[in-house]
Amino acid sequence: MARIVLSGNLRLYTKGVTELELESGSIRSLIRELRRRYPDIPEDIEDELAISIDGVLHQDDWFAKIGPDSEVHLLPRISGG
Repeated sequence: MARIVLSGNLRLYTKGVTELELESGSIRSLIRELRRRYPDIPEDIEDELAISIDGVLHQDDWFAKIGPDSEVHLLPRISGG
């Protein structure tokens, strides 16, 4: 199972849960499963996230594969100006 690390605002919606293990084939299915477990997560949360899979940052790549032994970090998206 993939190790999922939650940071930033996500902790507000998960009642303080910071880590969990999930089976997930893609970032899209991971987000869906998180919403199923934690219904308070907003529908547009994807707009606020950058996701790292095994140290590689993915933004707007919702079909990136998550392996069974992957470590996934959900991070607040940083924008420049």
